Amino acid sequence: MTISTATTGAPSTLAEVTKLLANDTKVKVAGVDADGVLRGKLMSKEKFLSAVKGNGFGFSSTLFGWDQHDLNYSPELLVSNKENGFRDIEARIDLSTYRRIPWEDNAAFFLLTFWDPLTNEPLAACPRAVLANALAPAKERGWQGMSGIELEYFHVRETPITAESKGWTGLDVLTPGSHCYSIIRPTLNKEYFNALYDESLKFGVNIEGHHTEAGPGVFETALAYCPAERMADNTSLFKLVAKSIGMNFGILPTFMAKPYADQAGTSGHIHTSLRDAKGRNIFAVSEAEEAAGGRANAANKDVKYISQEAEWFLAGILEGLPDVMPMLAPNVNSYKRLAAGEHYYAPNLASYGYDSRVDAIRVISPPCVPASATRFEIRVPGADLNPYYAMAAIYALGMDGIKRQAVLSTKPGRAGAPKLARNLLDATREMMKPESAARRVIGDFFVDHFGGTRIHEIDLWQAAVSDWESRRYFELA
Repeated sequence: MTISTATTGAPSTLAEVTKLLANDTKVKVAGVDADGVLRGKLMSKEKFLSAVKGNGFGFSSTLFGWDQHDLNYSPELLVSNKENGFRDIEARIDLSTYRRIPWEDNAAFFLLTFWDPLTNEPLAACPRAVLANALAPAKERGWQGMSGIELEYFHVRETPITAESKGWTGLDVLTPGSHCYSIIRPTLNKEYFNALYDESLKFGVNIEGHHTEAGPGVFETALAYCPAERMADNTSLFKLVAKSIGMNFGILPTFMAKPYADQAGTSGHIHTSLRDAKGRNIFAVSEAEEAAGGRANAANKDVKYISQEAEWFLAGILEGLPDVMPMLAPNVNSYKRLAAGEHYYAPNLASYGYDSRVDAIRVISPPCVPASATRFEIRVPGADLNPYYAMAAIYALGMDGIKRQAVLSTKPGRAGAPKLARNLLDATREMMKPESAARRVIGDFFVDHFGGTRIHEIDLWQAAVSDWESRRYFELA
């Protein structure tokens, strides 16, 4: 049976949502931009219900015409520009995402998907639409993408105002030292630590595990396994929870991939599998194969306890991984985390291995877990990921591998594995090549638009003068 992506109590008709909002005067809505940032507003209930009835409302396309700091992309890109007058796009309300915001007086909240009013199709750069398109081949087979994401994040005892006044350096860490899985450390901030968990549940974001991680003031939160579309939503919304709840405690969480040069980065590992309409894990071997010691035609011992479809899926990801790196590691800083390599369990090679945390893809299958829990852990993304783009890249490549019955030609382990890009510029160049896998499985419009946003980011970085440069050259050059 297919698992619903809808939240508990979500309406499906205008009549149901009208009844649901009977005692409300306003509604909060939000969509996701190319940087994975939630952008939205409050609407009057009347305007909201009118938009539901009319199948959407106008939303400024500048959402896809500027970066996360509201600076216009230069040069201008495909969605929003002077030539088209920075036109409106259409925001369609997804009723299935209904929830209440417990820290905002229980205000009603819904997510948006953006459409192109000229073509009446989902906007090719809209993160929610990109993921939906990537999952379409699985749905055509009667399969459902299932995922879980683990987020690691540092904390400082600051506000955006105090951090800005300090130039974002010398910030006061939440707790000193490195205490992974500590039972004691959370007690120092137990109200905040517990509020993250409790408010997330009230907000419809289920959590599987919540603990301290290695590094000063670092937490890790594992979001409960669910359908891929819901997991992408939950990941974006958990970041909203953490940042919002943190404000009430004078605490600022950061999902930046590598906040400190002398510490490990923060990961955003993605667990991925497929299930059929009966709930069977497509990646699992049969009972007979497991009893026989694994699948007879497996490419090697590391994949003998995953199905043939899973092996094709794995091969598809490995082949295309170098071409989709900006979708998994989207920021300049993302590559600082990956530069540390296996010393910090940060993969910088397109490698895989059975239950291996030093490879880009960790194969999780029997005998370490039941066959029903067979999955891949994609360890490339950091906590700064745009979950929609990252998961879209994984599922699009994997399903393409199944379609082509891609051969797993590389051996497990890091030895001889292809290198991944060392910086955002190289990664973007790979993605934008005419023959890139990203163009084949995601599409030219997306690659050209998103690639342009990354070039904009690179140009800003290259024009900046860093603290390291000043320390290095100011006196002695």
